Amino acid sequence: MRYDLVVFDNDGVLVDSEPISNTLLAGYLTELGHPTTYEESVRDFMGSAMHRIHELIEERSGQRLPGDFDETFHARVFAAFQAELEAVAGARDVLKRLAEAGVPYCVASSGSHERIRVGHRRTGLDVWFPDEMVFSAEDVGRGKPAPDLFLHAAARMGVAPERCVVVEDSRLGVQAALAAGMDVYGFTAMTPEAKLAGAKGFFGAMEELPAILGL
Repeated sequence: MRYDLVVFDNDGVLVDSEPISNTLLAGYLTELGHPTTYEESVRDFMGSAMHRIHELIEERSGQRLPGDFDETFHARVFAAFQAELEAVAGARDVLKRLAEAGVPYCVASSGSHERIRVGHRRTGLDVWFPDEMVFSAEDVGRGKPAPDLFLHAAARMGVAPERCVVVEDSRLGVQAALAAGMDVYGFTAMTPEAKLAGAKGFFGAMEELPAILGL
């Protein structure tokens, strides 16, 4: 094993939430007078913290989103998660392999702690992630593409950034990992390689990850 810590993104990497959340986000923004397609939501917001949505909408329209935007959006997302969210195929097996090999891992997500936990409970991934292994953009001042979240996770896990590897499926996440001085592998199940520029390598199925990590 060439790394001392494996840092997983959550949405799209561990739980198959991106189609659900981006469909709902596009619909909600459109309702509020900011016409957005699913494809545009994926392009502009996939992998980002909530503050980025507010910032981009205000930058483009000169209008602020409602004060209850986050609360309303999360309520819709959590309801959909409870009904239909699934773990990414192969994610459980990868976590099992890491645990059996004694390799430290954690999750560092742009989503809130509540969002992470709702998704993990629904999919059964909560058994692999005690609280001390879960990190959210809520824990730091800036979300991805800033390096803050990954650096925070590494520090809390007691591992130097250069000994960490990040598993990401978004452009913003890859940028954040690189800014943190970490190697990053791009998961291309939903995102083309071209949009994950800078990644050390790419893989399209979770079954490929153990070999990439040298397990």
